[in-house]
Amino acid sequence: MAESRAGRGSGHLVDLSPLSASPPFARLFAGRAVAGIGGQLTIVAAGLNVYALTGSTFDVSLIGVVALVPTILAGLYGGMLADAFDRRVVAITSAVVSWAASLGLAALSWTGTQSALSLYLLTALSAVATTVLMTTESAITPRLLAARLLPAAAALNGIGTGIAVTVGPALAGVLVAAAGFPWCYSIDAVLFVASLVGILTLPALPPAEQVDRPGLRSLASGMRFLRDAPNIRTTFVVDIVAMTFGQPRVLFPAIGAVLLGGGSVTVGVLFAAFAVGALLSSVFSGRLGAVRRQGRAIERAIEVYGGCILLFGTVIAVAAFGQAAGWVPGPRTVDVVAIAIAALLLAGAGAADNVSAIFRSTVLPAAAPDDVRGRLQGVYIVVVTGGPRVGDFFTGLVAKSGQLWLPPVAGGVLVIVLVAVLVRRRGFLGYDAAAPSP
Repeated sequence: MAESRAGRGSGHLVDLSPLSASPPFARLFAGRAVAGIGGQLTIVAAGLNVYALTGSTFDVSLIGVVALVPTILAGLYGGMLADAFDRRVVAITSAVVSWAASLGLAALSWTGTQSALSLYLLTALSAVATTVLMTTESAITPRLLAARLLPAAAALNGIGTGIAVTVGPALAGVLVAAAGFPWCYSIDAVLFVASLVGILTLPALPPAEQVDRPGLRSLASGMRFLRDAPNIRTTFVVDIVAMTFGQPRVLFPAIGAVLLGGGSVTVGVLFAAFAVGALLSSVFSGRLGAVRRQGRAIERAIEVYGGCILLFGTVIAVAAFGQAAGWVPGPRTVDVVAIAIAALLLAGAGAADNVSAIFRSTVLPAAAPDDVRGRLQGVYIVVVTGGPRVGDFFTGLVAKSGQLWLPPVAGGVLVIVLVAVLVRRRGFLGYDAAAPSP
């Protein structure tokens, strides 16, 4: 493919130049990657904790549902804060609140006073603070790096996320089985200190231009820009579709407990598989910086994602029907073959999702001006954090039919069909990174 001015990788391996070009970005990246491992520990542990308390997949899905509206509001308001105030100060404040939520989860777990309600409330608080933090950090990155390095920075962030969601869930599965929930929450609180250090060492980042104070006027201004930015808007819409209908993670505890066997270890493997795919796609992302038709690349990546989720659901369906017919053993015997195939498909989904994310997180900062970037990043973070929570609810609701395979099978088909329709109706496939247009 033709090269764009956005930058190019050196061979197939990830381009590391953003780390040397900007030490503040390097510290922020390192802190975020380390803290991400702890965050994943808590995500998996909280799901298992609720399942242990209630025995209900639907109740597990409510972890995301409870946080959904607060997360949406936090993303929108956090974006306004990032545009109106020093982004370093906003990041520090939100990080401290997120850390306090982690400490609260650890304290309740050690004292044995946790309940499903306390898990819902504290994970919601953490989600709100983390959403503001992610919004602000995303708006900070284009101030620390040249535009040509943004695809490489997105790939590096993908590696950090990939490591976090590979190591974190796998470690959570082992820790829950061997040591219990308190250790998971405590390790999260300790690892989060790395994120605080990365943020505290940032330079001052005051607003580049005078903008409206946070409020309805500021929000309306950002929404008006988004209304007239079809390329940026489409990146949001297709991701909502993928995460709403193609997010099977709330099924993992039940799959490990009543279908494939292996309990919390199987849950950790399935979570980690998705992350391994994302990590590998970032490690070998060097050529992505040369892709100019980024809209088409996003569409193809999400179609592959939907296909992998559909096939994952097919594997679960075969295992369920086989178990019902007596062809395969029950959950007391670990179905290693089915787990391996399911993990491979989730790795493919993770790789495709990460490639989509690299390009989506490049289109926004490249096409949007700095004075509105925080608010648009706020909407983007609402999409990438709120979408999976809506997906959790969709999956949990459909799973109440008693068929664990139905949500990923139906969802995978919907992702493939809806994305194909959306990108063609909006003229998104012609987006050119050499001439970024919102």
